[in-house]
Amino acid sequence: MPTELPYLTDFAGIGGVIKQRPEDFFVQEIPLYEPSGEGEHVYCEIEKIGITTFDAIHRLADALKISSRDIGYAGMKDAHAITRQIFSLQGTTPEAVMDLRSPGLSVKWAGRHGNKLRLGHLAGNRFAIKIRNVNPTDVVKLTPVIEEIKTRGMPNYFGEQRFGRRNNNDLLGAALIRADNAAVIKLLLGSANEELDSGATLEARRAFDRRDNAEAMRLWPRTGGMERRVLARLMKTHRPGAAVHAIDEKLRRLWVSALQSRVFNDVLARRIKTIDQIETGDWAYKHENGACFHVEDATVEQPRAKAFEISATGPLVGYRMSTPTGAPGEIEQAVLTQFELKPTDFKQSGKQRVKGARRPLRIKPQDVQLVGGVDDFGPHITVAFTLPAGAFATVLLRELMKSDKQEPETETAEVVDESDED
Repeated sequence: MPTELPYLTDFAGIGGVIKQRPEDFFVQEIPLYEPSGEGEHVYCEIEKIGITTFDAIHRLADALKISSRDIGYAGMKDAHAITRQIFSLQGTTPEAVMDLRSPGLSVKWAGRHGNKLRLGHLAGNRFAIKIRNVNPTDVVKLTPVIEEIKTRGMPNYFGEQRFGRRNNNDLLGAALIRADNAAVIKLLLGSANEELDSGATLEARRAFDRRDNAEAMRLWPRTGGMERRVLARLMKTHRPGAAVHAIDEKLRRLWVSALQSRVFNDVLARRIKTIDQIETGDWAYKHENGACFHVEDATVEQPRAKAFEISATGPLVGYRMSTPTGAPGEIEQAVLTQFELKPTDFKQSGKQRVKGARRPLRIKPQDVQLVGGVDDFGPHITVAFTLPAGAFATVLLRELMKSDKQEPETETAEVVDESDED
């Protein structure tokens, strides 16, 4: 994660690296409900290695001869890992799903259910992550840090994977919200950067920056299918708006979600030292059921915060988002001003319009286990834990390691829930 985000704990950290190989990072979705056994949709658990969620969807669609639009999923998972993920499929049978064979992808179970799986239909995720290049005996140093985090809460930052390899998904989202199609295209196809780009991709971006679209098309690698498709549409129509519409709608939604994530992280960073405290004017989150309420008197509600029944929230900015008052409201307004945003901006952007929501500033890791050891690849410390849906494992690892030299996750996690607060 970016170094500018402050840590919660003063622990020096054990250092190390994660994600040296897919087997070092295991995550399994905890479903919100089990399939009923009846209905037109087939739910299945897929174990995949080195495959993105979108790639898995396309493989399932091709193998089962169904439309990718008929496949539902509750969240997104990283490619450089072993992941067990739930999908729903319409237009097939449990038997056909169980017979499916694809490299790097296997089916663990399948059963019928009555509705399509939707984003957010997820109770949480269970992780088992190996930290390497560490002294296994340092595992004893982590217990007091974990206890502090369980008492005060883990910062509910969005992980850096939300912002993409070029760290500009939020900028793309901001351009979409402003309906600045030319800026979207420039960020997507140009903005050459020697630190982020290399080889043919760097040269293609340079060509686009100097407005040589034909040369940019010639140079773009075949692996850049989306960029090539957008550039082809731009060359054919000479209209940035038409080119933007060639971008998958799910990807555009993720960019807007990244913008919301960046704003939230900034608000949380400004409140990190008092993450376990409620302030008058806050919108507080009930961990029991996810409902939010306005805090009229912090002294009355603070005992509930100390017991981890409630937590202060930050903004997932949108046009119907509830806004805090008092000092919390001033912090959020300062961040929105910094980003030159206002909630109503999210109402005027066509398919990118979002209602907004509130997200707790902290969450509590559950069932934490720490084990030091040595395997065929060297010494390691394994950290196993459960997080609620939408929380990022790398945030907890960051507090333990105090090292930002981690391999970035290559796919965004769950899309931000844009539903209204209860």
